[in-house]
Amino acid sequence: MDHSLQAFLKEEQDDLNHALISYIDTLDIPKQLNDSVLYSIHAGGKRLRPLLMKLTCIGLGGNEQRIYPAAVALEMIHTYSLIHDDLPAMDDDVYRRGQLTNHKKFDEATAILAGDGLLTNSFHSISTSDLYSAEEKVEIITKLALASGLEGMVAGQLLDMEAENEQISIEELENIHHLKTGRLISFAVEIGGYLAGVSTEKMKVLKRFGDYLGIIFQIQDDILDVEGDQEVIGKKVGSDIENDKSTYPHLLGLEGAKTYKNNYVKEAMKCLEQVGLKGTKLEEITQYLSDRNQ
Repeated sequence: MDHSLQAFLKEEQDDLNHALISYIDTLDIPKQLNDSVLYSIHAGGKRLRPLLMKLTCIGLGGNEQRIYPAAVALEMIHTYSLIHDDLPAMDDDVYRRGQLTNHKKFDEATAILAGDGLLTNSFHSISTSDLYSAEEKVEIITKLALASGLEGMVAGQLLDMEAENEQISIEELENIHHLKTGRLISFAVEIGGYLAGVSTEKMKVLKRFGDYLGIIFQIQDDILDVEGDQEVIGKKVGSDIENDKSTYPHLLGLEGAKTYKNNYVKEAMKCLEQVGLKGTKLEEITQYLSDRNQ
């Protein structure tokens, strides 16, 4: 990654972290719960989803300030999902982003409640904002609930666990990751366009772009689990093989997975061109997601 992109991402991450923590600070939370929530929020991460929302909105002529309540909600849901994914009943991970997982730092019950609270309060971040009309609040909350709930991310997590120790097809694998990872990424891009006031046709292309990004992101995750550096990634490498998970490298081979990913990068770039976002920061971020080492 070049220094200019690194500096840009750091600045955006700081900006989004400030918005997240500012919202949490408005709430009256018991200390143990507050510590647990802030522990996972302060763990950082790329803040990819809110960044995609912001870049889409700006690129299409929208007001970037209007994305923040929805971006905060989105990142709260993403953080909750990571806390719960790491639990013993799910992936049973010890490290996340280079530090102990939430349930290892605190305890299992506190981690579950921290995740529950982040999920529930995400909708409060949107519903209490004075930046959205009542109609916009309903639209954003509806799309977020669908993307993260029983027909979206939650369904994807269940299918992912069911696929362990099973032989599944590439189509089934894509569906799992479309739900588990892609739906929230698609939501980010869609809402960026929605808040910029784009046409229904452009919204359809943006959704397709978000779907492609979700697949690109997951394939690169799978690749990093094979050839990544644990010190850089911040979590154990090789856990997919240990857990006998179906992954893109497992089904296609390492080089086949890279070729498969690059085909989706090309399709994603076509979408950007169709909506007038070619040559913007969003194109650079798309390539970064494909090439990232963490």
